[in-house]
Amino acid sequence: MKQLLAAIDPIAIKLGGFEVAWYGVIIGVGILLAMYLASSEGDRKGMPQDFILDLAFWTVPIAILGARAYYVLFELGYYLENPGQIFQIWNGGLAIYGALLTGALVVYFFTKKKNVPVMLTLDVLAPGVLIAQSLGRWGNFINQEAHGAAVTREFLEGLFLPEFIINQMNIKGTYYHPTFLYESLWSLIGFALIVYLRRRPNLLREGEVFFSYIIWYAFGRFFIEGMRTDSLYLFANIRVSQLLSIILIAGAIAAWAYRRYNHYPKDSFYTDINLGMNTTKE
Repeated sequence: MKQLLAAIDPIAIKLGGFEVAWYGVIIGVGILLAMYLASSEGDRKGMPQDFILDLAFWTVPIAILGARAYYVLFELGYYLENPGQIFQIWNGGLAIYGALLTGALVVYFFTKKKNVPVMLTLDVLAPGVLIAQSLGRWGNFINQEAHGAAVTREFLEGLFLPEFIINQMNIKGTYYHPTFLYESLWSLIGFALIVYLRRRPNLLREGEVFFSYIIWYAFGRFFIEGMRTDSLYLFANIRVSQLLSIILIAGAIAAWAYRRYNHYPKDSFYTDINLGMNTTKE
């Protein structure tokens, strides 16, 4: 029998009484990568200088608050009994759908204020958000959360996983489905696919990169959520994320079809053209 190694320490840095959790480090790296990708694409689209940076200044903290509020809301009984843990986000408990919903609202109002097309902005942001989600799941891996049902070591070895993943999936003597990995890989594949499609001339119109992201992520999340053991429930057997995934897929398909049928925006394909916005450096 292979020797079982100690689980990965969830704390990345310890300086006296100051601690930095791997969860926060990984989330931070994902956010920075998403900002870099969005800024690069924004430049190609002729967006105003520093627009993405200014947008991130408002969107990131509000989205994190939204992610936590969403999670706490559906675990309200526990947090009413343990109010001191409400703000301990380094221990996990950030719901991506909460971040997406609140983040989208911030994007809507910010773009209206700056007179930048909201759907184009969502197109620019979507691939970076997806790669950030892919990275973020590794924070769940470090915290040994967001896993599936119990499995055998032989099952995990049959997936040809590296030893460090198999070892980390051993939680108190039981091995679990690495659903964090399934979602991470699904998001990574989606990122590559969407970026490829975005580069195809006269294929996707404005808004359709964003719709592609919503449909891809929600479709995978629906099935992966069904494998998890820590789901948030709306009612007895209705998982919140699965219900929301269905709503988002249906909404994205309907919006995509409506905009195509009505030629809206007319002949506005997602190509590398300057939008004619004010890009004067300040």
